[in-house]
Amino acid sequence: MKNSTILLIRHGETAWNAVRRLQGHTDIPLNDEGARQAAALAQALAAEQVDVLVSSDLQRAMQTARAVADQYDGLRVQTDEQLRERCYGVFEGMLYAEIERRYPAEYALWQARDIDAVMPAGEREAESFRQFYQRATGGIADWARRHPGRTIAIVAHGGVLECAYREAVGMSLDSPRDFQVKNASINRFTWADGKLALTSWGEVDHLSLAAMDDIV
Repeated sequence: MKNSTILLIRHGETAWNAVRRLQGHTDIPLNDEGARQAAALAQALAAEQVDVLVSSDLQRAMQTARAVADQYDGLRVQTDEQLRERCYGVFEGMLYAEIERRYPAEYALWQARDIDAVMPAGEREAESFRQFYQRATGGIADWARRHPGRTIAIVAHGGVLECAYREAVGMSLDSPRDFQVKNASINRFTWADGKLALTSWGEVDHLSLAAMDDIV
């Protein structure tokens, strides 16, 4: 089977990102900065071949993906709920400091990277990190298998990108995250023989002020 190329992209900034308010499955749109980032991302990708464009079904990802689609003739955005951010249950909508104050025991387990700990339910049932990891990496694998030899751009979330990174480099789920996951970053992987491999991480030069000044 031919190798697939995967461009894994985090959505642009939202108002909740800017203040460290936990989003999860809560459907928050891009803020003005996020829209500018999406436009810069789209311009950066315009010269590259993209055969398939898929997005999480949450609007912050879809808005970012639509900006990319606008650079291509006939490329449509397909959505997949497997590519959503992790669901954090009652934690969603809270600032990190607020979570620590109101749910100290659960917050401690989360920060200690207990991968099977589940936050209290809120509007939705929360996921453990292990459950989320299996969903996210499984979703990426599904698209790679369906489009062998193609270049697939996937617009998703910070947590999904973290899962892909860990999968690709063989990093344990309970180890501290020692890498950044930036809004509107381009992260490049290959899929071959059922395995994800990392080729480039955290491309953000297109977000520099000089690059973004060229966007009307």
